[in-house]
Amino acid sequence: MKKLGSVFMRAMLIAVSLCTSFVWAQTARWPEQKANAWYAQQPWLVGSNYVPKSAINQLEMWQEATFDPVQIDTELTWAEAMGMNTMRVFLHDLLWQHDADGFKKRIDRFLTIASRHHIRPMFVLFDLC
Repeated sequence: MKKLGSVFMRAMLIAVSLCTSFVWAQTARWPEQKANAWYAQQPWLVGSNYVPKSAINQLEMWQEATFDPVQIDTELTWAEAMGMNTMRVFLHDLLWQHDADGFKKRIDRFLTIASRHHIRPMFVLFDLC
């Protein structure tokens, strides 16, 4: 199982590297004024690390049996009401190894809920700590 994870991680790094190289080659560096103007329009990030109260950790947050979109919606409603606009969310690699398709569907569901509340998640990818 570890070998499969290692192969997957290498493949992901290669894919990201190739995509980044392609995009970088297609995009010229912005002038300093354009970059500053864009940055000035961005909202101040206000948020926290996020795990719903129904989960004891990031694994339980995303597992099929314990994923709780109703609780997530409730808590992101509260976060939006408090003025939060981002949440750092941890994506453990074990979830990918055991149920990649289900994991992707639950991430998509989470993104839909977060978008409804104007919250932009900051994913911590393959967090195995």
